[in-house]
Amino acid sequence: MHYYSLGQVPPKRHTQFRKPNGELYHEELFSTIGFDDTYSLLYHCNPPTQIVQVGQPYSVAPKVVADKQLKHRSLRGFEVKPEDDYLKSRKPVLVNKDCKIVLAAPRKSMTEYFFKNADADEVIFIHKGSGTLKTMYGNVPFEYGDYLVIPRGTIYQLHFDDADNRLFIVESSGPITTPKRYRNQYGQLLEHSPFCERDIRKPVELETHDEQGEFKFFIKKEDQIYPYVYLSHPFDLVGWDGYCYPYAFSIHNFEPITGRVHLPPPIHQTFATSGFVICSFVPRLYDYHPLAIPAPYNHSNIDSDEVLYYVDGDFMSRSHVEKGQITLHPGGIPHGPHPGTVEKSIGAKETQELAVMVDTFAPLQLTDHAFNIEDGEYYKSWLGN
Repeated sequence: MHYYSLGQVPPKRHTQFRKPNGELYHEELFSTIGFDDTYSLLYHCNPPTQIVQVGQPYSVAPKVVADKQLKHRSLRGFEVKPEDDYLKSRKPVLVNKDCKIVLAAPRKSMTEYFFKNADADEVIFIHKGSGTLKTMYGNVPFEYGDYLVIPRGTIYQLHFDDADNRLFIVESSGPITTPKRYRNQYGQLLEHSPFCERDIRKPVELETHDEQGEFKFFIKKEDQIYPYVYLSHPFDLVGWDGYCYPYAFSIHNFEPITGRVHLPPPIHQTFATSGFVICSFVPRLYDYHPLAIPAPYNHSNIDSDEVLYYVDGDFMSRSHVEKGQITLHPGGIPHGPHPGTVEKSIGAKETQELAVMVDTFAPLQLTDHAFNIEDGEYYKSWLGN
């Protein structure tokens, strides 16, 4: 990300910055990868260190099911049942050492507590619903099709406009960035990037809550949830500046790259990490060579597992796709278009598909939640009739 600031900050960092009554504001350095990566400086009305653990931690570790079958799989994501509470609604379905892929259908806003994921950066894709991501950095409104990118350690709340919400969440053990090949040496997105800084929505409406009391929040660390109480409101910033903050990016603002013949999935890449990438499949014109085959060629993905989350529209290489469906094509065996879809794609001019892809470099494991919503016959879908 690039430099941003909201509210009041002193002319020089690490110097006296006082309230109107003469008391000092409390400066906090929010840094990543020690002191080597992006950071922000936050200015609190009250000390951010006045917290008390008030309960025993409880485990939210995914329950991996020992199934060693190497086969293609499909999960019916919308079969995950809605729950009132946001944290309880989060159901990890696919996991490895680098990431957790989570489905959630929360019905209620987070008004009684705050949440901090100290394990991972989060990308929350909004499949259904709208509302506001509230953080100490300010507010980020969201709606259908938005990616919310939340750096680890960010205290936040999700406030929904209604009860019908569907979220596709990816937790990353490493920092989430834009693809390096789309940035120049100064970090600016290049002209050939499929999106630019104007498409990134940074926090607005910095709300300074200079309030004392007991404010409940939960910290996720090493797959444990720790209940804590802040003695002052965690959103008590009078100002901040830096390079580390949450933001929103709409999948509808991703501008597809097209060519005369079929181009590989990296053209759809939207986010990068050391352990996986996230890609956006959006409505686009098909390939325009006179003999082009718009459907993708068969592919042996030896070095990665491919996950596709179907959002909307018709996916040209798949049959019987439904909203919220997740397919897993593991590394080691080939996958490709379903029978009949190659010929069907020839001559077509465009596609209206909308999907999110996660390609991981380490194998994914299925959890108990995944087995509860699996279509066990999916691996036979290439056999035709």
